[in-house]
Amino acid sequence: MARQRSLLSLVLVLLATFLISCGGPTVATAPPTYTPTQIEKIQGYLPKIEAVRDRSDELKELIQDNNWVNVGNFIHGPMAEARLNMTYIIPNLLPQDQPKARQVARDMFNHLVQIDQATESANSLKALSNTKAAFADIDNFLNLLPEASTSAEAG
Repeated sequence: MARQRSLLSLVLVLLATFLISCGGPTVATAPPTYTPTQIEKIQGYLPKIEAVRDRSDELKELIQDNNWVNVGNFIHGPMAEARLNMTYIIPNLLPQDQPKARQVARDMFNHLVQIDQATESANSLKALSNTKAAFADIDNFLNLLPEASTSAEAG
């Protein structure tokens, strides 16, 4: 009789454990959103990045004119500052967007290095193709930003 009680107790404990683990309320977690502080920080750096993006034709003209000194000044000045501002924005992005943003910033840096190497060898084709890629990286980065920050700047 004692053996049957212990076996019945074991079965009841297992059944209770199973029911407790399967049951219970499920808590729906809200998707991550940006805080007003994060939006404010992003908006602080955004105009500088957009200003450089809007100067893309200026850099292309410098390359086409073989004005290599000013090409170097442009990529080491405004373009490098835009990349720096991108790195300041990355920690304020949502966690799932940060790795992609870091990769885009790294790609932009690599394209700037390629442009710099092209200026040393006066290679217009290499410089132009990497310029196009660098500005595409800026656009890709801007696409990762929250709508509130990009629409606030546009409007």
